[in-house]
Amino acid sequence: MAEMRAVGVLGLGNMGSALAGRLLRRFKVIAHDPDPRCAARAAAMGVEVLGSLDAVVAGVDTVVLSLPRPAVSLEIVKRLSGLWGPGGAVIETSTITPEDAREAAAICHERGIAYVDAAILSGVKSVEEGTTSLLIGGDPASTPTIQPVLDALTSHQRHLGGVGTGMAAKVVNNAVAHAVYVVLGEAVAMGASAGLSLATVVELLSDPEAGLLRPLTHRIGERLRDGNFDGGMAVEAARKDSELALRFAQFAGIPLFAIQAAHSVYEIAVAQGMARSDYSVIATLWDTWMAAEH
Repeated sequence: MAEMRAVGVLGLGNMGSALAGRLLRRFKVIAHDPDPRCAARAAAMGVEVLGSLDAVVAGVDTVVLSLPRPAVSLEIVKRLSGLWGPGGAVIETSTITPEDAREAAAICHERGIAYVDAAILSGVKSVEEGTTSLLIGGDPASTPTIQPVLDALTSHQRHLGGVGTGMAAKVVNNAVAHAVYVVLGEAVAMGASAGLSLATVVELLSDPEAGLLRPLTHRIGERLRDGNFDGGMAVEAARKDSELALRFAQFAGIPLFAIQAAHSVYEIAVAQGMARSDYSVIATLWDTWMAAEH
């Protein structure tokens, strides 16, 4: 009977352990983590935990990285490039920037090592259950050893483009999630000050026609996509509503941060002659600002 293929995992924190658990269903997993507690937990799962990165790399052709910081990932990639020759493959699941991913890929490619970034969209529980989505940058098909490892983690995979696009998608997603949560915190406080229950605010904003989803599905997904800024709700009307929110919060003594900052964009849009266009047009301001930077 053929020996089961081994896959390496570097980093056995909560997420790394979850990844190792998924991989154990199809592969022998050889791993390393300097934290003895993480190492012991993984060993109890059936992972073969070794005392060094060098030892792991000696026994596998593919490693999955699950590391705490971009600088750590880059340092590990540099060490790998000094240990491996052509034929190795790195799957980066740690959260890093697109620039970090491209730098790591360049280091790998100099040595003939394949590299893909496979950002994890969800949390640990979804990874354990195999229901998470992977946001993939790079070409797994270019190296036969990579795709079976991705398939062992989850069947939900989005292949987005070149190296770095997976991480770009995750950084964008997380930035929106964290910024929107601040807006929602402000909204909940405003609603509570006027007697609206938390359940009422949640029900209201969950409506596809309400203020949380419609700016994405209609204004970004339709109007901005088509460059259609005629009709609709004008920038000047949106600015007026924003001013009402600021007055509401000031009267109720509610500190605003995200909503206050967003109001400035509407002021700028009006000053630049966009007052009568649908407020989806304000997203085009970034085109102007980015062009000015270059």
